[in-house]
Amino acid sequence: MSTNKILLKFAKKGINLSPEAYDKVMKADNPLDFASNLIVKLKSDKFTSKDLVCVSGETIDEITGIKAAPEKDNQDTLIKPKEETEKTVDKTPQPAKKVSDAKAHPPKKVMDEKPKSLGNKEVEAKKPDSIDDLKKQSDEPEHYVNEAIEKASETIKDTKIKFKRNEQKTNVEYDFKIIQDTSKKSYTSGELENLISYFKSRYEKLAKILSRRPDLRNYTKIADIDDGMDSLSLILMVREIRSSKNGHKIVEFEDDTGNISILFSNKNEELFAEAEKLVRDEVVGVIANKSSDAGFAFGQEIINPGVLSIPEKEMDFGIVFLSDVHIGSLTFLEDAFQRFIDWINCEAGDEEQRRVAEDVKYLIIGGDIVDGIGVYPNQDKELAIKDITEQYNEAARFLGNIRSDIKIIIAPGNHDASRVAEPQPAVPEEYAKALYELDNVEFISNPGVVSLDGINVLIYHGRSFDDLVMAIKSFEYEKSDEIMVELLQKRHLAPIYGERTPLASELEDYLVIDEVPDVFHTGHIHINSYKKYKGVHLINSGTFQTQTEFQKIYNINPTPAEVPVLHKGKYRHFKFL
Repeated sequence: MSTNKILLKFAKKGINLSPEAYDKVMKADNPLDFASNLIVKLKSDKFTSKDLVCVSGETIDEITGIKAAPEKDNQDTLIKPKEETEKTVDKTPQPAKKVSDAKAHPPKKVMDEKPKSLGNKEVEAKKPDSIDDLKKQSDEPEHYVNEAIEKASETIKDTKIKFKRNEQKTNVEYDFKIIQDTSKKSYTSGELENLISYFKSRYEKLAKILSRRPDLRNYTKIADIDDGMDSLSLILMVREIRSSKNGHKIVEFEDDTGNISILFSNKNEELFAEAEKLVRDEVVGVIANKSSDAGFAFGQEIINPGVLSIPEKEMDFGIVFLSDVHIGSLTFLEDAFQRFIDWINCEAGDEEQRRVAEDVKYLIIGGDIVDGIGVYPNQDKELAIKDITEQYNEAARFLGNIRSDIKIIIAPGNHDASRVAEPQPAVPEEYAKALYELDNVEFISNPGVVSLDGINVLIYHGRSFDDLVMAIKSFEYEKSDEIMVELLQKRHLAPIYGERTPLASELEDYLVIDEVPDVFHTGHIHINSYKKYKGVHLINSGTFQTQTEFQKIYNINPTPAEVPVLHKGKYRHFKFL
């Protein structure tokens, strides 16, 4: 490899090598792989942009473990024994408690006010700026390991084996259907009446699901509560949550006929734990005992819309899940992504790994395929490509190299050139014309639902995770599978209105989970997770971007270049670093 090519590789990532450092790179057994791994360490470890102006040979030695720095005695080495690199357990040191980035980005409101009930909903008081006010800090936080991922993980070997299937014409038959796509269903004008319709739609959809529960079939409206009733069966929307001086939870609920306050006692630990997961604007069933005060009751049970177990469907093909590729960013892992493309083209990996790749029929990209422009302050300083169209052109260059018998489904995220408010329409052609010219690419909204040979996949980028981590004490970014379980329980993808997740006041609430999917796919937080819950595969597909400066501030450690695959109904987890 020429000097210019090596130097250009580092320069693209904003890194300059000293002559001594360059000499060490070129003397490595495989300079290309060494350079790629070195870039990952330099961009994701303790080094600042100033440190990257001229990387010294001493810094190279420190990173590779040849010469350990005193303050970094326990630092992982870049070059590891073969048996160690084949282990699948992620040993990244666990940082302090994750913190939402709500402090850095104030919540974006779709409108200046909310109606006071379903016809007149009040504006809620501003929440604390810091998650520190809501969560208990652990003195010694433990690193969370998703056991399903640990068990399924395997590293794709960096071996180039030419496979001819992608060069041959195939007659693959796709049973592909778009079940939900809101791209051309936006009718909101931003008027107050739209917001009223939006919340009425949410209430009615979720009330329909809840009313199928035996305890709620004959539920009572608030206005119909009379003196002769002792036990109340209600379907309600959460309006406000507060704590009493004795630590009980008092929740003010509403329906389209009125308001009622219900107390959940902390002496009933199970019920109180459920009450602690309530968030504003969600719809639940409540069984309560009426008090002498007509507007007050004592909670006995909280009933979520929930999901019933679904039967497992047979599948004889594979689905690959990606999100948060962030093409155009200086921290985009280009080499690892190219290695992924080699694998999906059946050109890399061992025999079994290539056999899995050969069975792949669909590739889903759940948002943030590019890094975007102007998403956050000073983003331009972290961009390798500073034009949004050029970013999508680069994405088309990569995806265009994927074999043509794989159907690629692309949904937008908050970094894409779609409107920010959810539901987000599909990425518009005017910015991503090069992607639209690829014959095997389909575009869909966020959220969206597709049927892949009978397997129903709910695709949601996952912006609401930011709000739920702030609102519910027990939730953490690392455990997004638990958050996804809660969203299924609530049957809504973004229940909290008016926080970090901007929601468009459409005439219909398209973020209600009307039907239970076979697969629930999310992204956004850059950390892989997996769980199978009541027959539903819950998958967060991680990222192809190393830790950003913003993530360093909030101690968010991504799991880059780890790709989940649902292969013939079995979860597989491949690593490309």
